[in-house]
Amino acid sequence: MHDSLEPIISRPDTWRGLDPGNPPQTLPLSANSDWHALDALPTGFEALDDQLALRGWPMMGCIEILTDGNGMGAMGLLLPTMEKLGSQPRWLTFIAPPNTPYAPLLAARGIPTEQILIVHPKTREELLWATEQAIRSTTCSAVFSWLGAGDYRYAELRRLQLAATENDTLSIIFRHREAQDQHTPACLRLVSRGYRQIDILKQRGGKPATNLVLDAEDDLPNQPQFWELPSDTFTTNTGQCLTPVA
Repeated sequence: MHDSLEPIISRPDTWRGLDPGNPPQTLPLSANSDWHALDALPTGFEALDDQLALRGWPMMGCIEILTDGNGMGAMGLLLPTMEKLGSQPRWLTFIAPPNTPYAPLLAARGIPTEQILIVHPKTREELLWATEQAIRSTTCSAVFSWLGAGDYRYAELRRLQLAATENDTLSIIFRHREAQDQHTPACLRLVSRGYRQIDILKQRGGKPATNLVLDAEDDLPNQPQFWELPSDTFTTNTGQCLTPVA
């Protein structure tokens, strides 16, 4: 296991997905992935890929998604990507999520819950540290980190951006829309206006775009949105309820 991620995984307030047939401590982790040589990963939405300079999520740099609250609804934008990355034997890491991922929806989309790693930092410093270490680690296929509405120095965000250029980990940072006018080193910035309604504020090598509405035809019928349960519970597709250690 990569040394930089071990302190995060060993923390008592880090929750790891469970699979009776494959305990988390034996989950195979790979330093490389099928997309290791690619500059971008298709988003799963043709209308968005058409507007992105690399025709997909940049794999070498941080992506900022700005929302007006805790990010509810914005994760629906990333479900197709999680499906693709779920085929890799690496962690899908959630750092300081505002709510708990709804496991039955993940399972219905073919996203393996046993590869979900949830980290609950206690301080701002721990949040930045855990985010940087997870991004630098080659054992995560994707890192989703919620920085919230706080003010962050350019140098702090620059550290995350530099870490994201070192490997093929998809690095997604959620921030409040209040940060829209702040200068940032992120290679791509989006703002979520509503359910799958986004603007591209900034992208390296491409132009901004407004009022993009993404197709929701692949939504599963009778399924809730990505966030639904209280943040202290996680229900697996077997009906078992797990409570992360506070």
